[in-house]
Amino acid sequence: MTVVLGSDHAGHKFKIALSDYLQNQGITTKIVGSQSEDRFDYPIASDEVAHHIHNHPHDFGILICGSGIGVSIRANRYPHIRAALCTTPELAQLAREHNHANVLCLGERIITIEQAKEIVNVFLNANPDLGERHVHRVHLLGTELVD
Repeated sequence: MTVVLGSDHAGHKFKIALSDYLQNQGITTKIVGSQSEDRFDYPIASDEVAHHIHNHPHDFGILICGSGIGVSIRANRYPHIRAALCTTPELAQLAREHNHANVLCLGERIITIEQAKEIVNVFLNANPDLGERHVHRVHLLGTELVD
């Protein structure tokens, strides 16, 4: 498993810190998006993570911007992505169990790095609930809307 981490400039510090943290736990990471705190647009970072996961469907993504909102909106445009903005470990657990999320979105201006590490741990260690009701609902997430 590889965790691909992407961010804009506002999430760059967390991206580097979380990559180091995960590597110290023996998890392979890949960095995309910003290369510094110089301006970098969050839609591009989201696209890079989505493209990686399309080519490596067993990997996870972590996207970080100032609030986590922009990266989550952009990432969820891709049908193979289920991105969840999580601000607590409980939300990360539910995102994985109930929604089978494969991309975690975080806001560097919203939570601390210690909170982010806890949320990441829960997200990566939780398993999707394969009960019929959750599988059915996740399937519905990928279907076209009907007017």
